[in-house]
Amino acid sequence: MTTPRAGCAIDAEGRITFALPAGHGQGLLLRLRPKKGQPEETLHVLDLGSAGEGRAEAVLGTEPVLAEGRWDVYLLDGSERTRLRPGPRDLRALVDGHLRERRGTPAVRVPYVTKDGYLAVRTWLRPAHAEAGRVDITGGTLTVSARLHGASLVDGAEVRLRLRGGEGTVRTLEPLVAEGGRSFSFTVEDASLDIGIWDMFVRPAPGAPMIRLARLLDDVADRKHVHVYPGATVGEVVVRPYYTVDNDLSLEVKRTG
Repeated sequence: MTTPRAGCAIDAEGRITFALPAGHGQGLLLRLRPKKGQPEETLHVLDLGSAGEGRAEAVLGTEPVLAEGRWDVYLLDGSERTRLRPGPRDLRALVDGHLRERRGTPAVRVPYVTKDGYLAVRTWLRPAHAEAGRVDITGGTLTVSARLHGASLVDGAEVRLRLRGGEGTVRTLEPLVAEGGRSFSFTVEDASLDIGIWDMFVRPAPGAPMIRLARLLDDVADRKHVHVYPGATVGEVVVRPYYTVDNDLSLEVKRTG
């Protein structure tokens, strides 16, 4: 028997309703995808009930809060489980998610289709979040705008650029903070950066934990190859902001040629 496709819809609170034809299985299983070579450890089972008109539904509520990662979706039929293919996905409630205030711990869910054509849910769970906005490269400077969720900036706040693998090499910048202490921007002089990958953080208060800059609050599960910025040549180096596989914002600095 051909495995049915499961459609899904998500609301503004992150509640996901999965729908598929009735008569297939008794539930859905969400599995947190383990790291390569590691066993699976985190599973979440959803009851599958009749929704009328020949349809069955399973609802993933806002609780429990799912751990950050990628959750594969399976159909349960007795002791058997089958990975589900996607049907229609209604993600309209996520499109303007960056405009909504999130004062608690940001928990983000985005249903998506994997590279090999299966249904999955990408999740992020962070104590606080700095949502990257406009990114501009003009001449030899990079300007980034962002907005904090789950924290506010106070006197002594700072932006930190950390060289990946650079044994603690950090550039500290002073953010320009808007009224209310949530929105801010900062400018990087590209010529001041060493060759390598620089990850971007904001420290909202002296001694506070650093918060990674990222873009999570919309309907894009994998941004790396969707939002691609051009590089800017500054002397003998090329500087290019880019999104990582986790949708975090970083800066690549490499030599020309």
